[in-house]
Amino acid sequence: MLGQFWHPVFGFTSFIELDSTNEDRKIDAFKSLPIYVYEGGGYDGLSYAQIAYHPTLTSPELARALGSPAYRARRILAPALAYVIALGSPAWIVHVYSLLNPAFWLLLAALLWRLLPVRDWRSWLAWAGVLFSSGAMSSVRLALTDLVALAILAGALAYAERARQAGDTFAAGIVAAAALARETSLLAIAAIVQPPWVSWRNACRVALAAAPLAIWSAYVSWVLGNDETGFAQFTLPFAGLVGKIGADFAAVREHTGSSFAWTTMLTTVGLIVQATFFATRLRFRDAWWRAGAVYALMMMVLAMPVWEGFPGAAARVLLPMGLAFNVLATRSRARLIWLLAGNLAVLNGLQVIRDVPDDPHELGAGHAGGAAIVARSSGDWYGVDRQSRSRRAWSPWRGEINLETWPHDTRTVGLVASVRSLAPIVLTVRQNDAVVWRNTILPSFPRPMTFEVSCFVRGGHGHLELLASPSGQLEPPDVQDRLPVFAVEDVRFVGARGE
Repeated sequence: MLGQFWHPVFGFTSFIELDSTNEDRKIDAFKSLPIYVYEGGGYDGLSYAQIAYHPTLTSPELARALGSPAYRARRILAPALAYVIALGSPAWIVHVYSLLNPAFWLLLAALLWRLLPVRDWRSWLAWAGVLFSSGAMSSVRLALTDLVALAILAGALAYAERARQAGDTFAAGIVAAAALARETSLLAIAAIVQPPWVSWRNACRVALAAAPLAIWSAYVSWVLGNDETGFAQFTLPFAGLVGKIGADFAAVREHTGSSFAWTTMLTTVGLIVQATFFATRLRFRDAWWRAGAVYALMMMVLAMPVWEGFPGAAARVLLPMGLAFNVLATRSRARLIWLLAGNLAVLNGLQVIRDVPDDPHELGAGHAGGAAIVARSSGDWYGVDRQSRSRRAWSPWRGEINLETWPHDTRTVGLVASVRSLAPIVLTVRQNDAVVWRNTILPSFPRPMTFEVSCFVRGGHGHLELLASPSGQLEPPDVQDRLPVFAVEDVRFVGARGE
């Protein structure tokens, strides 16, 4: 499923949801590197990816690029990891960050396989219920920090379970790392403390878990100032949840045929089932019960901004509850209906990960002469059809092919493509009013005709103009209709030479 997101030029950067708006608020690296750009608004993963370029938070362009810099910067672990793994290389940081969630997904899959452990179809159902839940898949799809935090928490609980007393202190340190990925991970310390509850050992564990986040938050406030955004995520008990239930029913009524509306409602039902499971089984001495119960309590006070959307951030925020639910339900041999109802979020998760972006104007992408190159059709063309590995787009009498190269320098790019027509035409390819190719194309040809042209690119951008005219004429007819006349397909690049 992840392989569908790979692009020959942009890699997996479509995960970070870089948007075309607010161009002046992007860091310089995101303006010059080949990163997938969406037409419309971005998402939070864009903020964390930009923080990865400036993990010390001291760059002026970072404060300008982030809407809530202090709020996002508190979740420093994933951006800092990307910076370290990429060895600070600007060309690699964004690609490393894009793949952090898939890497931690694999780590979580291995940890959970042993934690459950997976021995039959019931335990496999619980395993898949965590990994393919709406929260987990949303974190992967949007390059967020929630799944990174969850995998670390799973490691902390697994270590504490095996090492017991001596390992609890180290497990608290692992919780501290998870809290640097998402602040609410700190609640999992409830699973690490041991009876008697009021003791100096527990106080030390809590202090150890909270200290790194407290120190880092103080540094963030010193560099970027205070940000009260996080406090808006909580409200009176049940107010947000009741609002979410009403919003889900309204969405289903308004969008009857929308599978996203239905699966979002089922995700909410699944979270309620998980919380109910902990409320009906009081096991204070069970570390997994305490881990789930504390997040079930937090669920009750989450505000509407956390719930709103399809499915909403709550599915990610409450991932630790889902982890604890599936471990406890499997080990206690809970009835099958609990596992099925508690994991309804999988239906939405599978939809989320199938949301593969596709540029309707992209004719071809690749590398040549040390440059990354993308060719796009202009707005006059029909949408690009994808057939296996082939791309084809139909044009009326006039059309343009726009080239963009990285680096944004001056060079000559060789473009090779195939062209077919619906009627006998003369096709002329021009650049800057100079004819670079012309030939007669007949629909009776057994195969499309191949043409190769050299396109001059300045500052990373070049334009080719394609003009079709009836056979026997050199100029296109003066018509306004947009009926398809010719198609260009299988665009590729050769011999890009820097000037």
